[in-house]
Amino acid sequence: MLSLAGKVALVSGAGSVGPGWGNGRATATLLARQGASVFLLDINEAAVEETRKIIEGEGNTCVTRVSDALDAAQVKASVDACLARFGRIDILVNNVGGSAPGGPVEMTEEVFDLQIDQNLKTAFLGCKYVLPVMEQQGKGAIVNIASVAGLRDHVGRTHVGYSASKAGVIQLSRSTGVKYAPKGIRVNTVVPGLMNTPLVTHRLARQIGNNDAEALIADRHKRVPMGHMGDGWDVAHAVLFLASDEARFITATEIVVDGGMIATIP
Repeated sequence: MLSLAGKVALVSGAGSVGPGWGNGRATATLLARQGASVFLLDINEAAVEETRKIIEGEGNTCVTRVSDALDAAQVKASVDACLARFGRIDILVNNVGGSAPGGPVEMTEEVFDLQIDQNLKTAFLGCKYVLPVMEQQGKGAIVNIASVAGLRDHVGRTHVGYSASKAGVIQLSRSTGVKYAPKGIRVNTVVPGLMNTPLVTHRLARQIGNNDAEALIADRHKRVPMGHMGDGWDVAHAVLFLASDEARFITATEIVVDGGMIATIP
């Protein structure tokens, strides 16, 4: 079940902002455990090398490359490098993004543009250069990572650029999935809710938690009907399913991984 033996997966954002299991690191490691050869991309060389050490330490196959997912030339070069090394790309996981607080008035135009680029353009560029490869192969699976912020906004917190761009990721997947369904290519989205990843302690605690990671984590746990946040492995397992042949009849849709949270938001 859910075997990826013989498949090649290209994963962007495969490092982590700090020690532990971010969505990208957990996803890359899980895909490798299921038999895929994994081509790892990240802008942070030290972070992606740490993921490589984990995967190779478990006896699995991966290659790393430092790449800026916002730079079209670097994205294309990364796709070409993956093809040169492995000869094909069966799975693409677009996992680059970031959030910034603020509404339309207080958010600067530069920050808004960067939010769109980080969260939406990166997924677009990944699709742009991998889709022709998959079309030539006659099959493939793309999984984009969005956020429940693209479906609902948390009461009391506004991050208009993040919400708009993650909603765009969901619709990008739907539209692209419909277009490429006749070509044997599936495109879906994983929509995480509140996740307990290194991002919380290394970035969000500073941005929105008054540098009190413990209080922020406790508050985030309370917002989830299950009583606790998910983690990077919950995202990774959803990605694995959508990337696998067991999901062969699933495209242009999304899996929400949020412990029931958005069901409680009107």
